[in-house]
Amino acid sequence: MDVILLQRIKNLGKLGDKVSVKAGYGRNFLIPQGYATLATASAKKAHAEIMRQKSHKESKNLAEAQELAAKIADLTITIATKAGENGKIFGSVNTVQLADALRALGHDIDRKSLKIKDEPIREIGTYEVEANIYKGVKQAFKFEVVSE
Repeated sequence: MDVILLQRIKNLGKLGDKVSVKAGYGRNFLIPQGYATLATASAKKAHAEIMRQKSHKESKNLAEAQELAAKIADLTITIATKAGENGKIFGSVNTVQLADALRALGHDIDRKSLKIKDEPIREIGTYEVEANIYKGVKQAFKFEVVSE
């Protein structure tokens, strides 16, 4: 019996996969629980269309992510903070300030996707951060911490 999975099933497949299972497993468990649907001709057509749209959306998102990565590749952000006479700053610089600085420049990158290489930042200087923009698209750029 062929079924199309409506969600990920461990050791069977992921969402949208067309798999072949024993008739009892499909009829008595997968379909009644809403985990799968019977792979009829119309369901196969709908599945093919959904997968085509998903692929198109995925390629569009990947292209946008690569474009954003190219924009921020040679970007240097300046973050001004209060600092003492010896170059130590009060507190530390983290991804929240970096995300705010990027947003001010027009690049909307979530703070959770930013990774500062030499964390925590507690001195004035130039540091590097890596942005995980999309699946497989990472870009490193520099930021500078200066005294106000």
